[in-house]
Amino acid sequence: MNKKALQTVLLLEAIAASFFLIACGDKADSGPAPAASAASAPASASRAPGGPISVTTSVAKQRDFDVMLEAIGTVTALSSVDVKPQTNSVVTRVHIQEGQFVKAGDLLFTLDPRPDEANVAKVRAQMVKDEAVLADAQRQLARSRDLISKNFISQGALDSTQAQVDAQLANLVADRAALEAAQLALSYNSVRASGAGRLGAVNVFPGTAVQANQTALVTITQLDPVNISFSLPQRNLEAVLGGLKLGGAIVSAKLPDAKSDIKGRLQFVDNAVDAATGTIKVKARFDNHEAKLWPGAFVKVALVSNTLKDAVVIPTTAIIQSARGPIVYVADKGKAVLRPVKLLASQGEESAVTGIPVGDRVVIEGRQNLRPDSPLVERTPGAATPARAAASSAS
Repeated sequence: MNKKALQTVLLLEAIAASFFLIACGDKADSGPAPAASAASAPASASRAPGGPISVTTSVAKQRDFDVMLEAIGTVTALSSVDVKPQTNSVVTRVHIQEGQFVKAGDLLFTLDPRPDEANVAKVRAQMVKDEAVLADAQRQLARSRDLISKNFISQGALDSTQAQVDAQLANLVADRAALEAAQLALSYNSVRASGAGRLGAVNVFPGTAVQANQTALVTITQLDPVNISFSLPQRNLEAVLGGLKLGGAIVSAKLPDAKSDIKGRLQFVDNAVDAATGTIKVKARFDNHEAKLWPGAFVKVALVSNTLKDAVVIPTTAIIQSARGPIVYVADKGKAVLRPVKLLASQGEESAVTGIPVGDRVVIEGRQNLRPDSPLVERTPGAATPARAAASSAS
């Protein structure tokens, strides 16, 4: 075979191989086509329109709506006094127990009174002596007056006797003042409560030497009433001052895990805004007969800052935050109607809004499935949806 014939044969083989590969590719492409078309059938079926959407609605109501200011507060005692002795002495008796409630004037401790009793006795003896000297001077003055009437003594002698009487009267006044001071020092040996409250830890025992105004014997903390201190943003200052001028706005406090609130009244607003935090310090006073509020405890407080008269109130869960602002869906003649609203205030599970009339039924459950003009069916709150009902019946 010559060279030209060999090239012709190779060219024919290459063409035959190309046709073979093309034929195999057509078979591979035509094979999965039925499966793809079959898979597209369910997808188109799922896009087919379904039945009405099951939703739960709530009626928009009109009433006065309280706007609350909430904060975390700390319980503080009205007074906490460290009881200290006013004389250097030794404790002889302890009349109290730790944690005991006391009233003003109750006896807490007795100190050794013997040194002060001796001082009182000494001053009394000096008074008796000065009274005797005064009596003698008064007798001398009486005789001098009788003698001067008979011209037996001079006027100077009478004046000297009168001066002696005046000096003894002054000494007696000084003795009485000294007696009062000694009796006051003696009274310091009976340490009494300056006010009502609950006692803390007792720091001394019989035989303990104490120093005046230094040794802390016990602490008395007043628990009824108590204050709750908290801070509010400075933007609420006007509302808080308004509540204070009206005799103290109502403040509610709630302890963690408590079932009910405790009511008190606004008592104090600080005279300056904290420049570091931009807040104002506020205090409210609460009756604490049952000792539920304990100094140092954290509580949640709420203060009424404003009342919206005749506001339209709906559940907060009905409000949807969209790119165009808050909206709600209203059930109207079996269809969902989109209504833009303006949020005035929110408090817990309720919100005051404008943009919908009183009596409209706003959607609170199932709203995520709605579009404008979507058909819907209302169900009782808490009732099972049709899908859930079918699943439960199948099981």
